[in-house]
Amino acid sequence: MPSQAQILPGTLDLLILKAVSLGPLHGYGVLLRIGQISQGALLIEQGALYPALFRLVRQGLLKASWGTSDNNRRAKFYELTSAGRKRLRQEADGWNRLATAIASALNTQPEEI
Repeated sequence: MPSQAQILPGTLDLLILKAVSLGPLHGYGVLLRIGQISQGALLIEQGALYPALFRLVRQGLLKASWGTSDNNRRAKFYELTSAGRKRLRQEADGWNRLATAIASALNTQPEEI
């Protein structure tokens, strides 16, 4: 299992949108999904997750509805809206451009300058 990394400021929303894009999830399920898709490298604190979910619903990027969890408890489930899908694409494109640029800069050798 890889060691855990700290998420960068501004990336929590992107991670939540990606996790929920893979299927409707309740709050704790979002935590588990982020851990799963990052192969355990990212751990999100519940204290950061729930305000972010509330914010994303308020922004119209997620919709929330009540349902029953796997352990037969009432839970709020989150789904991506069309605005959320659009934002996910935009944020992912921007992140991928930034990651490529940083990787290029870090891999530059003296003879390449």
